[in-house]
Amino acid sequence: MWRLLRDRRLSTVKFRRQVPFKNYILDFVCFEKRLVIEIDGSQHAELQSDTRRDAALATEGFQIARYWNNDVLQQPAAVLEDILAKLSAR
Repeated sequence: MWRLLRDRRLSTVKFRRQVPFKNYILDFVCFEKRLVIEIDGSQHAELQSDTRRDAALATEGFQIARYWNNDVLQQPAAVLEDILAKLSAR
């Protein structure tokens, strides 16, 4: 995913990776658009801590987009289209 987002490759928007924010590490974040992208494995299926984390980030004005590892690996174009749609809406 980083290869696709780095160096303003996606719609000239700047993303950073593995960013500490409050008590969390954000997989990928665009501060300008207040969009956090999380890439999750099956260990994240319905975790209460993820729900609390998303709520805490939402109170800071972030939108959180979560994608499964398999989707990123097998359908990267679809994931990028979804990210672009989220960026356009912000």
